[in-house]
Amino acid sequence: MKVAVIGGGSSYTPELINGFIERVKSFPVSELWLMDILPERLAVVGKFAQRMVAAKGLPFRVQLTTNQREAIAGASYVITQLRVGWMQARREDEYLGRRHGLIGQETTGIGGMAKALRTIPVILSIARDMVELAKPDALLVNFTNPAGLVTQALAQYAPEVTAVGVCNAPFHMKMNVLESLAKMGVTVEPERAQLDTLGLNHLTWHRGFTVDGEDVWPQVLAQYTTELRQEAEPEWPPELIESLRMIPNYYLHYFYATERKLAEQDAWPPSRAEDVMEIEAELLAQYAEPDRTEPPEGLMQRGGAYYSTVATQLLNAHYNDLHEQHVVNVPNQGAVVGWPDEWVLELPALVSRAGIQPLPAAPLPPAIFGLMQQVKMYELLTVEAAVHGDRNAAYQALLAHPLGPAVDRVEAVLDDMLITHRTYLPQFFGNS
Repeated sequence: MKVAVIGGGSSYTPELINGFIERVKSFPVSELWLMDILPERLAVVGKFAQRMVAAKGLPFRVQLTTNQREAIAGASYVITQLRVGWMQARREDEYLGRRHGLIGQETTGIGGMAKALRTIPVILSIARDMVELAKPDALLVNFTNPAGLVTQALAQYAPEVTAVGVCNAPFHMKMNVLESLAKMGVTVEPERAQLDTLGLNHLTWHRGFTVDGEDVWPQVLAQYTTELRQEAEPEWPPELIESLRMIPNYYLHYFYATERKLAEQDAWPPSRAEDVMEIEAELLAQYAEPDRTEPPEGLMQRGGAYYSTVATQLLNAHYNDLHEQHVVNVPNQGAVVGWPDEWVLELPALVSRAGIQPLPAAPLPPAIFGLMQQVKMYELLTVEAAVHGDRNAAYQALLAHPLGPAVDRVEAVLDDMLITHRTYLPQFFGNS
């Protein structure tokens, strides 16, 4: 069985390698292909990956390539974890927002839009290669941000490819809840628990938690609000949690506490991208150590906690037809009655060889749905802009985004975005 990782030179890759090593008995990958367009970086990360696998007795082969089609040919699974423009482009996204007094985060606000415009055409090219070269029933697992928006583009423009968007944030929340239960004297293994969450990627509201099918959400909320009231600077106002009976995804700080997040931007440098550049430089130096066969502890500072767990559990559930419940990004397909079938949502779904089927879910209440719907309209417009190089769709996407510029600044922000990333946006400039 062949698995291809597009963006194999990522600093996250060693964690992914460990995940495959740990699951090789149930998920018998024989060839793991790491593809990246930066040969120098691929050599550092890839050779470290090969040493990691060799130290475990060579349970599978790790192949390195800069050729996307070679990596995809014959693959049963394709994982995308790429960043068009690398970390420098992320930095540009952040400071693009800062220049205009707007949120410039890599997946939220105009930074997320810039990233989507660069990324969607590349991901669709991978899907086209999969149709031609991969196994007929190959699964595309997308970790590339903005994960939900990219998966929306795949659902609309590459429907012949089975694709799912994945993020480690829901699993992170699940582990946080289990930690909270442990404080109450209840120890639960992760596989016995299920998180109920709904929304869009990085725009979800957690609203339920079960252990062995038993609802423990009231206890979780009570513990959480008690802790909030004891903190000098709580993450959320306790009144918000008591009103909604839900816990917002932490990315909702950009929407619910915009002024505070803008103030944090004003204190740059360093931005998050600049922090990560330093972390990655240190990680790559450690990966290059010829005797190293285990990932360094500093990898967790990179922000990828549970990445390998989420990725390999999903592939294992699909390969072994386990009908496991995972929180993923897939088209609604009637799971939320009254919402369009084509909307890609982040919600619980059953994963099996037959595919990834979203589970029935109650819609969000009006206080939340309005925001989610507005962001979804922005997503749909951004997909059109990215696929067709449609400047007017990009203009309207900025206009629709709740964190976008005032109407008299939309044109200026759009010009800045396109010019800043011109190298990676050929669809807007008539270039190949």
